[in-house]
Amino acid sequence: MRIRVDGEICQGHTLCAMSAPDLFVLSDEDGHAQAIHEEVPAGQEDRAREAVRSCPEQAILVLSDEPAVGAVR
Repeated sequence: MRIRVDGEICQGHTLCAMSAPDLFVLSDEDGHAQAIHEEVPAGQEDRAREAVRSCPEQAILVLSDEPAVGAVR
């Protein structure tokens, strides 16, 4: 599982970092989140999914390693 934060959408609510502090870091300048590592470490997938669900702006993208069928975000 891979994740990425869309910096154009993130509004710095910090909910992702609260639900998965080992996966996200917040900018000191504007509070926007970034994924610490794009590849989610084994055993952290549930925390990553919770962070995705908690984002009110839907700024966290889950990137699939599967071949794309149609449009993939």
